[in-house]
Amino acid sequence: MRYWWVNQNQTYKYEVPGGFMWSPFRNANGARNPFYDNMDKVQPGDLVFAYAQQQVKAIGVAQKKAYSAPKPASFENTSNNWSQIGWLVEVEFSQLADPLIPKEHLQVIGKYLATKSAPLDETGRGKERYLVELEEGLALAMIQLSKAPLELMRRELAPVQETESDYEIELEIQARKLEGDPEKIQLVKSRRGQGIFKANVRLVEDHCRITGVRNIKHLRASHIKPWSVSSKEEKIDGHNGLLLSPHVDHLFDRGFISFKDTGELLVSKELNPLVLDQWSISSTDNVGGFTKSQSAYLEFHQDSIFQR
Repeated sequence: MRYWWVNQNQTYKYEVPGGFMWSPFRNANGARNPFYDNMDKVQPGDLVFAYAQQQVKAIGVAQKKAYSAPKPASFENTSNNWSQIGWLVEVEFSQLADPLIPKEHLQVIGKYLATKSAPLDETGRGKERYLVELEEGLALAMIQLSKAPLELMRRELAPVQETESDYEIELEIQARKLEGDPEKIQLVKSRRGQGIFKANVRLVEDHCRITGVRNIKHLRASHIKPWSVSSKEEKIDGHNGLLLSPHVDHLFDRGFISFKDTGELLVSKELNPLVLDQWSISSTDNVGGFTKSQSAYLEFHQDSIFQR
């Protein structure tokens, strides 16, 4: 296992990490960048420290090796000239209850900061480097300082190998002769609930609004406006998605339920009420309001998918 440090200040306005890291392949001038090249070195199971605003705010576990993917929508507002296709690494992050402020612990970690490869300078401030491999001693010191339950995190966030889904994706890519077209390949992955679409949804949603489940391993990234009728942009727009438990995804996808933009649950007359009772779904609960962009997609779902 290797340890990595990702500087989220260089990508998008930091809130809570989504389920990914993304970088361009090269600098805007076409030159190689060792901190982007590092993306291709990350292995499933590696530990990743998410740093922003002079704090380590989350620790995550890499889920898959890097693959080609379009730039996430959340990166569009950053002041850079990055290309539209780059590296994406799926990472499951766990937010720290008490963010770690490195400059407050120089007595412990200071001895690791004198090397050129360190992600922080000797005052504890982050360097302008996107992804850096950490020396094991520094990584273990920060884990101890953060009081993160490492073994529990490793079990909870351990990579899940979706071999059947991966196999189906490769068959589809070959059948449609998409080899060599990174954007179209990623759209195939997105349609199957993987990659950039799920990552974009996770920047908007963090749990199933019906069941409250937050663990992404038990949730599906469900399109509000179906893939088949969405534009290329809508197919990977995070606002065109919800994180839903599998049984809720089934009801939503088939039009048995929908949502008002104010959060009220809509239940189709075609659905036997017994189903809701058996799945402990209350038809009177409010799931919380939606963004303006989500509301536009929900309007389409109500008009074209929901069985009134």
